Amino acid sequence: MEALDVQHLKKVYDGMTAVDDISFSVHEGEFFGFLGPNGAGKTTTIGAAVGLVNPTSGTVSVFGHDVVKDYRKTRALIGLSPQEFNVDMFRHAWETLINNAGYFGVQRAVARERAERLLKRFGLWEHRFKRFQSLSGGMKRRVLLARALIHQPKLLILDEPTAGVDVELRHWLWKELKTIQKQGTTILLTTHYLEEAEQLCERVAMITHGKIALIENTADLIKRYGGHKKLEEIYLQITGSDTTEDGNAPAV
Repeated sequence: MEALDVQHLKKVYDGMTAVDDISFSVHEGEFFGFLGPNGAGKTTTIGAAVGLVNPTSGTVSVFGHDVVKDYRKTRALIGLSPQEFNVDMFRHAWETLINNAGYFGVQRAVARERAERLLKRFGLWEHRFKRFQSLSGGMKRRVLLARALIHQPKLLILDEPTAGVDVELRHWLWKELKTIQKQGTTILLTTHYLEEAEQLCERVAMITHGKIALIENTADLIKRYGGHKKLEEIYLQITGSDTTEDGNAPAV
């Protein structure tokens, strides 16, 4: 069974096509990268996967359940760590996790146990009663990840989870994400850092102008374009994007 199955998804906003008849699947248990420049259609696709965007046409299913027809079931199967800090800035981390668990019907005693375990695992325990707004950028990212995991989802969607964090924390998060996958969680990742996709993802899809440019095993993709090449070089070649002023790949 596919963890996420997108078939002929199309979304039009006021005459503008954000996603144009795309199809792809994320296999159960895999780490899948979803790459593309800003405005390519990644966020719209994620919105459709979690039931926040109604498709103009096409279908999205999560572990065999249609997102539109069975929203409550599919949403319970997904943990989402968004790019934006969409939390109450005046709530502390402990309250944020406990409240989010309640949305998914997790009993309070179980939620408290899970919250303690996650906060300790992510180095947030001593900061659990600090307001979200007072935390560092890296701590905020870790709170969002813990919140996404509190109801033990089968599919974890990460929208640029390491944006704005330092290199040391980024590498620590890579290690944690690999562990989460090994424990049985399927992961869909969008990222600004192509090195991140290369290190973590077994397969990648590249989307540009609302269309899928390719879907391929990461290792095979690098080999096909030349074993010496990095994913960044391949991405630029396929999409025709320019590098940024600092020489890095464009935001994906």
